[in-house]
Amino acid sequence: MTNPQQPHLPTSCQPPFVPDPPQRKRRVWPWVLGGFFACIILLFGGCALLIGSAAHEVAKQENERTVAAPAGTNVRDGKFSFVVTQVDAPVKTVGDNQFLKQNAQGEYILVHIEVTNTGDRPQTYFGDNQKLVDDGGRVFGNDTRAELNLNAHLVSEINPGNKISVILAFDVPEGTTPAAVEFHDSMFSGGARVAVK
Repeated sequence: MTNPQQPHLPTSCQPPFVPDPPQRKRRVWPWVLGGFFACIILLFGGCALLIGSAAHEVAKQENERTVAAPAGTNVRDGKFSFVVTQVDAPVKTVGDNQFLKQNAQGEYILVHIEVTNTGDRPQTYFGDNQKLVDDGGRVFGNDTRAELNLNAHLVSEINPGNKISVILAFDVPEGTTPAAVEFHDSMFSGGARVAVK
């Protein structure tokens, strides 16, 4: 029996079946690409921040190294402490032995120092690691051939707590005014400067 309130339509009059439109697929690749670029930006930003921080620290250490402590100050670099005890007037020649005697290209500035091992094990001192800085900021190396005439050894192993006295010889242009000595406990150390005037 049919419901009188809902007339029954013949099948030919019923609306045709229309399927729902297919769900539109969301594109995933823009999100993946965006995430990739965000990671790249964060990575480069982090690297730039790290490099900037490291550069600031290097500049700070360089500034600390190039500012000389007052004359007569005991300065430390690594396992050694250094003190300048005397600076001689410039000389043209170092040594009396005719085979070892050295003539300066300019003139020698001779700096007397004491080196103390402040560590807890033997440490080797090399005179070749020490530098002289003039009042114009120029840096001069120690002339180890001339130093052979001034010291018993160019290289000395110093036991903990022990101290040696050494004379450094710097071959500089005539008229050079020494400003500081830059001390190093090794060729790779940061160094410490002390004024000599």
